[in-house]
Amino acid sequence: MTAAAEVPVRSGAADCASVLLPYEPRSAAVARRLVHTALLGWELEDLVDAAALVVSELVGNSAKTGCRLEMAVTVARITDRCVRISVRDGSRILPCLIDAGPAAECGRGMALVHHLTGGHWGATPEPYGKTVHADLRTRSTDAG
Repeated sequence: MTAAAEVPVRSGAADCASVLLPYEPRSAAVARRLVHTALLGWELEDLVDAAALVVSELVGNSAKTGCRLEMAVTVARITDRCVRISVRDGSRILPCLIDAGPAAECGRGMALVHHLTGGHWGATPEPYGKTVHADLRTRSTDAG
């Protein structure tokens, strides 16, 4: 299988970009570059940091599933101020929020995603796996 750093980014429509990545922790770096490039192109720079954390968590979770083919990472512009980051993998095990105690070494990732998205995330079971998505919104620049 091709190493994550060597996988080319494939872009689709102007409001959507995606890439297929191997189930490896280092695939998160390629996913972050995809999201970063898309957000800059859509002039949504204020979402870059949060999006990097979200996509890293979703890709990291997929990398731990033990699947052998490829995961699909997509970033799509939903509205002028909202993007959806999605990761489709071959595992049917759905993510959940857990109460990781202060001494826990793992288990806080989806809580971080929940916080960064204001609870706007979810998972959809599919015949051969699932898609986990997280929506990020810019702050309104309207002078109310």
